Amino acid sequence: MFLSFIKDFSVKKILKNSLHNVKSNFVSGRIKTVGLLVDQSYFSETPLLIQELVGKGILEEDITVIVYKDKFKKNKSSVRASFSSSHLNWNSEINNLAVNDFIEKEFDLLISYYDVEKAILLVVTHNSKAHFKVGFAAIDKRFNDMMINTNAENYKAFTHELFRYLKILNKI
Repeated sequence: MFLSFIKDFSVKKILKNSLHNVKSNFVSGRIKTVGLLVDQSYFSETPLLIQELVGKGILEEDITVIVYKDKFKKNKSSVRASFSSSHLNWNSEINNLAVNDFIEKEFDLLISYYDVEKAILLVVTHNSKAHFKVGFAAIDKRFNDMMINTNAENYKAFTHELFRYLKILNKI
């Protein structure tokens, strides 16, 4: 437990230091592909969130979902790609193929659906090749291009605000 805390602190410090050299890769254009990074330890309604996105005009096959779980069981099969903090090493490198594929994929929009800072979630958000990143206001503002001030349990308010601003930015 103590080593996990120290590793988490160390990785966050590495990330915060690397944020000084961040360049925005904001690309104007319409949103077609969406990456959804969900912390399932605080939000378990991922299918309902996906249905909200589909209801707003995003095609379900254009949504890629990856789920973070506090307790990761290798034997249990899951519908969605999942990972845990055990997949993060001390140098802030991730050793999970599904997560690395998610990071390397170029999304038009990355939704970081977590409102508690966990080192591995911050690493995935920071390293993602997404063109436009959206998250919660509770997370450090340097990780996302746009922040929405609500809590994770209220997914309908989040999607309503997200699409309201995407419309203003002429991205949908």
